[in-house]
Amino acid sequence: MVTLMGKIKSAISALGVKKLSRTPGMHTVGGVPGLYLCVNVSPALSANMNPTFAASWIYRYSFSGRRRDMGLGSYSDFSLEEARHKASSCRSQVLQGIDPLDDKQKQTDASKKAHIKRVTFQHCINSYLDAHGDAWKNAKHRAQWRSTLETYACPSIGNLNVAHIDASLVLRVLEPIWKTKTETATWLRGRIESILDWATVRGFREGENPVRWKGHLDKLLPSPSKVAKVKHFTALPYKEIPQFMQQLRGQPGIGAAALQFAILTATRSGEVRGALWSEINITERLWLIPGDRMKAGREHRIPLSDAAIAVLKRMQENHVSDYVFPSVKQDKPLSDMSLTATLKRMGRSDLTAHGFRSTFRDWASETTAYPQEVCEMALAHTIANKVEAAYRRGDLFDKRIKLMDDWARYCGGLLADTDS
Repeated sequence: MVTLMGKIKSAISALGVKKLSRTPGMHTVGGVPGLYLCVNVSPALSANMNPTFAASWIYRYSFSGRRRDMGLGSYSDFSLEEARHKASSCRSQVLQGIDPLDDKQKQTDASKKAHIKRVTFQHCINSYLDAHGDAWKNAKHRAQWRSTLETYACPSIGNLNVAHIDASLVLRVLEPIWKTKTETATWLRGRIESILDWATVRGFREGENPVRWKGHLDKLLPSPSKVAKVKHFTALPYKEIPQFMQQLRGQPGIGAAALQFAILTATRSGEVRGALWSEINITERLWLIPGDRMKAGREHRIPLSDAAIAVLKRMQENHVSDYVFPSVKQDKPLSDMSLTATLKRMGRSDLTAHGFRSTFRDWASETTAYPQEVCEMALAHTIANKVEAAYRRGDLFDKRIKLMDDWARYCGGLLADTDS
């Protein structure tokens, strides 16, 4: 059953082995039966180069009627004495009826299993973000991924072995917020699914993904569209905007100026608070927001009305920061609470900065004849119809110039409620 290969040959010295390391072939080196020096040679790539020799130690033996070669390491990494010691240990295993190669594989498998037992869901989050973070459009997106997972998933499953996460554990995470924070729960489900897919590919878990929606969680949880509550931002009726703007112009502070600019440009408060002077071209009457600051991830051109330019020129008088609307810490953008505080001072805590985008949309729909696509482009909304989006290549900038001028005039009480 066990056959020891090779006859005991007189031991070759280290110097002799060194000479053999430049001779292609399988060379017995003596000292331990079955110990060989295997030398391979790669031809020179050019006339000016020498051939490359690669030598490694091999222990050759027969087990259960099969000849087997076991690598013991590179000649450059292990000395002759170390190679003989390794071969002697393997020979002892064979004499005991143990296959050295099978035993090595078992040790490798055991080590891998022990490592897998230590791989937690939190570890997989960190590794996944390290592997994929650079592909995301901005640091904020990466932070949102981590925040969502660590806030809602990690308290329950963060320290668990990722291989043990099943549908019951996933439901324990999702069910408490599925109906009350449906949008967040939907994002969370998708992110957990991605983490577990990554863990499966890396060999840390096996089987179907317990977070997959179709054919699995869709049988256990109601459809998000049936339980999600649409969040409507409180909007000022458009007929009240001229009077509101007159009151707002009398408010002091950078927050009030930022709110004016947000209303006049129909932009999101985050886009205004993060606005940089490098994005503004007063001469061309243009504000160019780069894609990494836009919700849809695409660059957005905004035509600037006279009223919007006037706000910018007032901010230019005390230009001390790269930000158009800086915070007290001049290297930081203005806080969102600054706009909220302005509304509160005006006695309009019932309103939100974002709601003025709805005010603009209602005004455009009900009092003007501007096409819907022009108004939607002014709001930088994504076109839901993929076919329409494919055909519409431009941003309707020229048409939006007049739209935003009319909006500014209406806000200033200079345009009546009549169709354009």
